[in-house]
Amino acid sequence: MLDRFELTDGRLLGITTDNASSNYSMTRELQSTLEASGIEWPALRNHISCMAHVIQLALCALISSLGVKGRTVSWEAHE
Repeated sequence: MLDRFELTDGRLLGITTDNASSNYSMTRELQSTLEASGIEWPALRNHISCMAHVIQLALCALISSLGVKGRTVSWEAHE
């Protein structure tokens, strides 16, 4: 796998993902795979959560807690 993605020289700086739990599992597995090849890549330090996604999740939680209802008509109806 490392040869396929040209990761054998250890130049993978980081990975940006959304907050899905499978992405945390993926980065831990990547860390293990890289360590087996002698490449240090700490998953906790190099896995970056997408700030736009974090903001969107926070705003959805805020809007939901305020009881605000969204539009029920889709944008396609206006086309």
